[in-house]
Amino acid sequence: MEPVRIPPFETFYEEHKDPVFAHLRRLLGQGAEDAFQETFLRALRAYPELRNGRHLRAWVFTIATRVAIDETRRRRPMASPWLHELAVEDGLPPHAELGHLTDNLPPKERAAVVLRYGFDLPYDEIAAALGSSEDAARQATSSGVRRLRERSKRS
Repeated sequence: MEPVRIPPFETFYEEHKDPVFAHLRRLLGQGAEDAFQETFLRALRAYPELRNGRHLRAWVFTIATRVAIDETRRRRPMASPWLHELAVEDGLPPHAELGHLTDNLPPKERAAVVLRYGFDLPYDEIAAALGSSEDAARQATSSGVRRLRERSKRS
C-alpha cells in the first residue's frame, strides 16, 4: 500500500486543532488549554520524522490522550505523611494504568482502547475522536484488546 503524503504542519494543525481541543476538553475540563498546547508542541517535534500520513488523526489523538494522562498524573495530590486521615487512592487512575500496557499497539487501536476503557467514552465519541464510524471504533477497540490478551498469554 502506497504511503499517504504528509501535509505541511500548518495544514495538519488547522484540520485537527478543533477536534483535538474538544477531546482534551472532555478529558480534562479547564486544563485543556495547556494540554492542547503541549499536544501540538509534541506533534510539531515529531512531525519531521513521520513517513506516512495515513493515520494522522489517530496519531494526534494518541498524543493528546497521553498528554491528558500526564496532566492527570501531575494533578494527582501527593500523600503527605502528616495527613494520615485523608484517603489516598491505590495505584493510578484507570486511563493512566493503560498507558504503558498499550504502548505497542497500533495508534488507532491504542487510542480506541484508552478512550474506551481508560476514559469510559462511548463508541460514538471514540468514533468522533478517531474520525471514523462507530463500527470502526468498536473494531479498533476489539482488535486492541485482542492483541493485549494475546500478549498477556505469551508473557
